[in-house]
Amino acid sequence: MRLLATLLATSLLAVSAERKLIFPAGAKPVGPYSPGIMAGGLLYVSGQGARDPSGKMADSVEERVRQCLKNVQSIVEAAGLSMEHIVYTQVYLHQATSYEAMNKVWAEFFPKNPPARATLGVHRMPTETTVEINAVAVGDLARKKAVIPPGYPANAPIAAGVWAGDRLYLSGFLGRDINTGRIPETPEAQVQLALDRMKQVLTTAGLDWRHMVFVNPYLTRAIPMARMNEIYARHFEFGNTPARATIQVSFLPNGANIEFTGVAIRDLSKRRAVRPKNMPPSPTASPCVFADDTFYCSAKAGFIPGPNGGIYAGAVEDQVRQTMRNLLDGLEEAGLDFSHVVASNVYLDTIDEFAKMNGIYAKYFPSNIPPTRTTVSPLAPVERVYSASGHFPKLEEISVIAVR
Repeated sequence: MRLLATLLATSLLAVSAERKLIFPAGAKPVGPYSPGIMAGGLLYVSGQGARDPSGKMADSVEERVRQCLKNVQSIVEAAGLSMEHIVYTQVYLHQATSYEAMNKVWAEFFPKNPPARATLGVHRMPTETTVEINAVAVGDLARKKAVIPPGYPANAPIAAGVWAGDRLYLSGFLGRDINTGRIPETPEAQVQLALDRMKQVLTTAGLDWRHMVFVNPYLTRAIPMARMNEIYARHFEFGNTPARATIQVSFLPNGANIEFTGVAIRDLSKRRAVRPKNMPPSPTASPCVFADDTFYCSAKAGFIPGPNGGIYAGAVEDQVRQTMRNLLDGLEEAGLDFSHVVASNVYLDTIDEFAKMNGIYAKYFPSNIPPTRTTVSPLAPVERVYSASGHFPKLEEISVIAVR
């Protein structure tokens, strides 16, 4: 009996060591999420807004960005790391926050060895912040190494790609020439240019498209979704594509209309796509993909699969319930559940339903250590009308990262 108790205690310690809550003094999450979680040698940082710990938001754009980065820094330092440990970030900007002003402040926090970064413009964010930033940091700085392809500008504020051990984080690659600023005339050419830029970084790192485990395509309404998918699918093996979260956004930096960012793994033997039995193979996205111990899952909405598939629920709460069911299908197929999730991204039709979403979302995760999270409304709200076939517009979408 004593041996059994010892083994059980050891097992519990091992589990807790895999997933450590990072909660700096003064942090006040506005939803059911953790400020930071250490898992698998990486620190995941929730999306941080521009308000200081007292709830005040500065008037100037520069000060708002600076406070946002200070909030990220407080979590990173609470984990015993520095800003230099950050390998990847996603920056969400409201129209009121200029890209140039953000870059100016960015250089203060990353004067050397900067992370990879994707930047996109969204309609609204929680607490009416005008900038939100999330991050991934590596626990051992010796495992961080930048990837700079030929012709990449020497003065760029971000790295094209950054290794974190066997994981390669790729910056957002726009359908815009990085040296001349030229944007091709056709949507098809813009998509291909963005993919070519991503491929160049993969090649420099000694990888190819097969090594990708997760991709975020961000696109404005100027890029037809069907054309983007058609071009994108040519680069991947049918049914073995990366997991994907495809998000239409309000705008992208420098007038671009398409951006691709994502994660790759060095060793293909550690990459494995996972597909629940109720989902057919796809030319554009695997439901989930393992990168060693980390499980990247495509964004899911309140879609009911089957011959009459579609979204039927007319309330955000019911759509969240169906979305969580769809996410659980992928997790369970891999022998995981919601307790393994370390990070999530929530895309809402309207931030006005933030509290309603939180009420349902919170029920699916451990209350003592929920995953980190970033929440945004990428576009202005849709018109809420049932179609002739009984389908309702999408009101939310969620992607997750889990660690086994």
